[in-house]
Amino acid sequence: MTKRFVLLLAGCLAASAGAQEREAPARLLPPPAGVSSELRSLSSTPPANYNQGPETAEGWAARQRASAESGARKAHAMAERLHVHVTSKTMGGVLVFDVTPALLAPTRRDWLLVQVHAGCYVLGGGEAATVEAILMAGIGHAHVVAIDYRMPPAAYFPAALDDVLAVWKDALKTHKPSRMAMFGTSAGAALTLEAMLRAKAEAMPLPAAIGLGSPMADLTGVDDSLATNAMIDNVLVAPHGFCDAAALFYVHGHDVADPLLSPIYGDLSQLPPAILVSGTRDLLLSSTVRVHRKLLEAGVSAELHVLEAMSHAQYLRSDTMPETIDVFRTVAAFFDRYLSP
Repeated sequence: MTKRFVLLLAGCLAASAGAQEREAPARLLPPPAGVSSELRSLSSTPPANYNQGPETAEGWAARQRASAESGARKAHAMAERLHVHVTSKTMGGVLVFDVTPALLAPTRRDWLLVQVHAGCYVLGGGEAATVEAILMAGIGHAHVVAIDYRMPPAAYFPAALDDVLAVWKDALKTHKPSRMAMFGTSAGAALTLEAMLRAKAEAMPLPAAIGLGSPMADLTGVDDSLATNAMIDNVLVAPHGFCDAAALFYVHGHDVADPLLSPIYGDLSQLPPAILVSGTRDLLLSSTVRVHRKLLEAGVSAELHVLEAMSHAQYLRSDTMPETIDVFRTVAAFFDRYLSP
């Protein structure tokens, strides 16, 4: 061991020993410049009720029903405005929604995009599961299947992941993987990554590309932006809020560091090319950045897009917001590069 190495090691240890928490001063957040009026309005809305979660299984079920009802109304309105047709069916024994635009892009006619919905593993089911699929179908002009995976209190980990894999296996019977992609946001993005890990372990064909919107890729709570964007993100708002409680409800006592719950700890090599989306105010910005870096380190082609002033997954809020249109056009264009026509 050289003297130089000993000195460097001593310096690193001293720096580590001196590390400590920093206190950030309170500050005002001015309305952001250079974004749409819709996003300016969203970003200026103060957070509310972020840490008020149910305390019983019955309470979670009631919150789930309310979310499904409001999400269904939103999905119906979006589908009408974007001229998208939605029907239900089963694939692999799992309820899914077939989402087809009135106008299919000529080079995307033979595609099948498989979408996994957001909702912290507990919310966003039923017709609400189609919101992101409707946006992709209407803006990206491609055929999408939205998975209505099982959620607690009806079923706990790994039920959601099992359902995603069951749909994927069924889709492979009728479509070439070279013409398919899987995508999702938040818990849906995490489930997409988890499905890739399971499919790879089981030697199943993988899709030609994946889309990851602000993935909940690490449930252990170590991401830097959990602190730096706390109370700035006005969707998830802060750690230990509703979404953390919902995820733990789904986990049901399992080790949260399991790569099938925190996929950032899995082997991401040989995964399909990936496009990742987040925002500068997103509580899960660090999660998205860390997944991007780990994909690159694993030799996977990956793009990262960070939108100015956007909190967690706010591109799912409106089908008319310019940032929403930009996100789905960008993801569809990324898929163009990797999916066969």
